[in-house]
Amino acid sequence: MKIEERVMRTFRERFGEEARWLVRAPGRVNLIGEHTDYNDGFVLPMAIDRAVWIAARPRMDGQVRLYSLDFEEEIVLDTALLQAGGESWGAYVTAMGGVLSGAGYEVVGWEGVMAGDVPIGAGLSSSAALELGVARVWSVAGGWDWDGSRMAQLAQKGENEWVGVQCGIMDQMISAMGKEGQALLLDCRSLEVDWVPLPAGTAVVVLDTGTRRGLVDSAYNERRQQCEAAARFFGVKALRDVSLAEFERREMMLEKTMGKRARHVISENERTLAAAVAMRAGDAERLGELMNASHESLRDDFEVSSRALDVMVNCAWEAGCYGARMTGAGFGGCAMALVAAEGVDEWVKRVAAAYEEQTGNEAQVYVCQPMAGAGVEAETI
Repeated sequence: MKIEERVMRTFRERFGEEARWLVRAPGRVNLIGEHTDYNDGFVLPMAIDRAVWIAARPRMDGQVRLYSLDFEEEIVLDTALLQAGGESWGAYVTAMGGVLSGAGYEVVGWEGVMAGDVPIGAGLSSSAALELGVARVWSVAGGWDWDGSRMAQLAQKGENEWVGVQCGIMDQMISAMGKEGQALLLDCRSLEVDWVPLPAGTAVVVLDTGTRRGLVDSAYNERRQQCEAAARFFGVKALRDVSLAEFERREMMLEKTMGKRARHVISENERTLAAAVAMRAGDAERLGELMNASHESLRDDFEVSSRALDVMVNCAWEAGCYGARMTGAGFGGCAMALVAAEGVDEWVKRVAAAYEEQTGNEAQVYVCQPMAGAGVEAETI
């Protein structure tokens, strides 16, 4: 049974009638541009056909009651008394309600059932999918217009200030604004967007290592602080403002670790812009080369890869692909590869078998399609 059918059926069973709305918000895979978003840089994600689904209807008492099929747990919130705190999935729902209310949006009550197939902690932005999914429900329940860019900014604010993860804007923006068949080149400073297609005859494959990390407890915030310190050294607002030539001229004056972090971010911005050029030209080989260089930089300079991620990427390289790299914040989770569409199913089997042989872990490997962002998939009156 499809996930959307499960949430609709469970809604009927719990509440005795049909849901009024069925909302979907996608996860994402980032093709290139990692740890550049909170440095005001460039990223190139695409929304994927793995998502959070919520069946919902309005309530008149100001409460939000949301049951998660995945966690087998219900949260109950009073929209007039939203407070930050907690480490469960409910903290993200509370955060979204809090920032929407603080921005002047009407945050009304509703009840719903939720489920998803975005792996949690895998670097595919399950948290952003949850945030944008509940924001989309609040928009239809409250009767206010949906502004994807504004909702993404508020979701980022909620995660930064309410949850405590100092993430950039990329995950929320692509979940809110994804476009079918396209990847999104995003300027994380201006929030200017440009849509670029995948090269013809290629497929994007997500390579889930089966290892997980929690961003709040990881070195993510430490990396951000190191980048901010490097920007102060160069006397700029963010590392996006430093050219590779300037970095190389002054690199020897930087503390060694700070220099490695800065080198990754500055070179990754250049790779990301070059990747968009390659995609517009349909140049899969050039795009793959840039992805490979990105992984090496994340592994060696930003030091956010892991043994599992490196083994998975090596398996992809050895099986034959245009390029492969870790994706997401790192420390575990997923890699991704750009592969020739012809024969991709056999390629997937080879990589999964090689990874399991080398690590003893079972990999989840799946081909993804670029999808639209958060939306209302069905509505009954």
